[in-house]
Amino acid sequence: NTAMAAQMTDAHRRFLQVLMSHGIMEGSEARKLHRRCCEIHKVYYAHDKLDDFVSTINSHLQPLFMQIRKGMSEGDGRAHYALVNLAETEITKMASDYTENELELFRKTMDLIILSENGFASSTDILNLTDQLKTKKMKKKEAEQVLKVFVEDKWLSERNGEYTLHTRCIIEMEQYILSNYQDAARKCNICHSLAIQSQICESCGIGMHLPCVRKYFRAQTEPRCPQCNDFWSCDIP
Repeated sequence: NTAMAAQMTDAHRRFLQVLMSHGIMEGSEARKLHRRCCEIHKVYYAHDKLDDFVSTINSHLQPLFMQIRKGMSEGDGRAHYALVNLAETEITKMASDYTENELELFRKTMDLIILSENGFASSTDILNLTDQLKTKKMKKKEAEQVLKVFVEDKWLSERNGEYTLHTRCIIEMEQYILSNYQDAARKCNICHSLAIQSQICESCGIGMHLPCVRKYFRAQTEPRCPQCNDFWSCDIP
């Protein structure tokens, strides 16, 4: 395996350090960073070899049970790179950062988002969960603060009072979600990764990410489901 033999350089180390401090990075940022790291440390730079550069880092992260993973933003379809901890499930990792009732609120929010039609949960519905917490009741004001923190820590993202899972959360928790929500969690029919915000075929029930829907139907005069060929009744974004 040649990838294993590839040496970590100071350019790789710097890239990793910056990504660690961000937790997640948009693709264009990661490409800029790749270039900058190579220039600073005078390491050979190939503009189209970011993924090779990352896999060199990954081969050295393996013994530490960590990995840089590439994923996609469900909103705009852009690539993102996130540093993922493989040693523990994400929920246990979160347990060191949040109290038990904060975690319970997160889990219940995740239920709402994943079981929803469109991959969003309203703040009203989330705040109504506070009475149902088994660990310890939480006041609505307090819950609003906790939701803010989940957004700052990139577990949730929020738009006009609607919450969904942050790209980082999806990249980190894909396996956890697929195994814990077997009936509800869908993979996108086009890119085969987990789809939280998606459109669903009314006839056969497959789901597609909005950016994948956009791309897939771009060339078609009449949108038909890639699975069952029935007319696609959702509005194309």
